Amino acid sequence: MSDQFFISRLYQSHASHRNLPQKPEVYYFAERILEVLFPHFLAENRFSSEDAVSAQLFQLNKDLRKLLQPLRDQLRESPAETADRFFETLPVIYELLCKDAEAIVLEDPAAADTTEVILTYPGFFAIGIYRIAHQLCGLGVPLVPRMLTEFAHQQTGIDIHPGAGIGEYFCIDHGTGIVIGQTTVIGNHVKLYQGVTLGAVSVEKTLANTKRHPTIEDHVVIYAGATILGGNVVVGHHSVIGGNVWLTESVQPYSKVYHKSQIKVSNNRKHEEYLDFYI
Repeated sequence: MSDQFFISRLYQSHASHRNLPQKPEVYYFAERILEVLFPHFLAENRFSSEDAVSAQLFQLNKDLRKLLQPLRDQLRESPAETADRFFETLPVIYELLCKDAEAIVLEDPAAADTTEVILTYPGFFAIGIYRIAHQLCGLGVPLVPRMLTEFAHQQTGIDIHPGAGIGEYFCIDHGTGIVIGQTTVIGNHVKLYQGVTLGAVSVEKTLANTKRHPTIEDHVVIYAGATILGGNVVVGHHSVIGGNVWLTESVQPYSKVYHKSQIKVSNNRKHEEYLDFYI
């Protein structure tokens, strides 16, 4: 039999957290938004008319109001007003995502067209969820935006904080392991490869309300494994940051920053000593 004090603690915890948004409902809402915006996400074509699309948007508005109801005391406006404001931004989200898909096609030689990008690219899915979450974050919605981007993180390995500011024509190539921190600012026509970290030099709690993450200006390419840290760091426009670079200072526009390492390749058939190790 469990200790009664422990049982009491568990019950009090459950009693004080009864009005939390439910993860399945939050995830379902975001997926339905993407389905309305892009038929590629639909299991079947259920929108046979403009009225059907309108009806689905009306239903999603009601769903968002319900999702926000437990958070009503933490919102700037009522759940209904917040939901209405979010749906007013839906055309903006749509246009941004169309540009993101176009950017991926232009930047990735392996991408045949936007249909392939929207259907198959984890980077596009992560950006889509981020765009939704970012709008909700800007409306002062707590918890839900972070739940959404963590859902995308689970699905894709791409971790974008909903508070980050990302411009137009954003391209993620491959994407696994990308981390974009809360106060990151990314301009237009920026391309990131897998394993890129845009993070903070210090994680002290006292710095929570300061700009801790870098600014990436327009037309920057950042290759795999690069780490850029610090709120005062600015990567100037039209720069290229090479793979595995560790950067904690600003670079001027049109810079090329790369990590130089020595690699030895030998085709000598004779036996050579090698490092013996176990994992």
